[in-house]
Amino acid sequence: MADSPHYLIIARILRPHGVRGELSLQIITDFPERLRELQKVYLAHSAEQPDRPRPYRVEGARPQKQASWLLRLRGVEDRDAAELLRGQYVFVSLADAVPLADDEVYLFQVMGLQAQTVAGEVLGRVVDIIETGANDVYVIRGEIRGEVLIPAVPGILINIDVEAGLMIVDPPPGLLD
Repeated sequence: MADSPHYLIIARILRPHGVRGELSLQIITDFPERLRELQKVYLAHSAEQPDRPRPYRVEGARPQKQASWLLRLRGVEDRDAAELLRGQYVFVSLADAVPLADDEVYLFQVMGLQAQTVAGEVLGRVVDIIETGANDVYVIRGEIRGEVLIPAVPGILINIDVEAGLMIVDPPPGLLD
């Protein structure tokens, strides 16, 4: 994809932890244990489009509790330096991302796909993704039906072909009414 991002978001910096520059993170990735293996991360203020992300060497990472981790970066030596990074997002380069299984896609790859039913009816394009916790819901906007919400669950989501730019769905009776 020509407009593919070069980075994937993995966390958001919540606050400094302690006085030696450690950062408390809110994890946004399904693979937080990967933090231990990373040598480099990138920080930026915007989650949607990193504004010239700054690279940092990872000096250490460890789980703190539930969905939180602690991260230590080279050059962030004290609480004051860590405080300046509060609220920023932590990215990895796409090359350092965890490889996906053959039937998996990144959320950014779903955005903009044309959605159509198994019968061939074009519903529109994916314009947003709602992450509910149980399953994602794709927001599809088209000219004929307007906005349609399609749950990303087996039996309804039949196929995603990123190369073809196409998503095939089999909505149950009543979903499109």
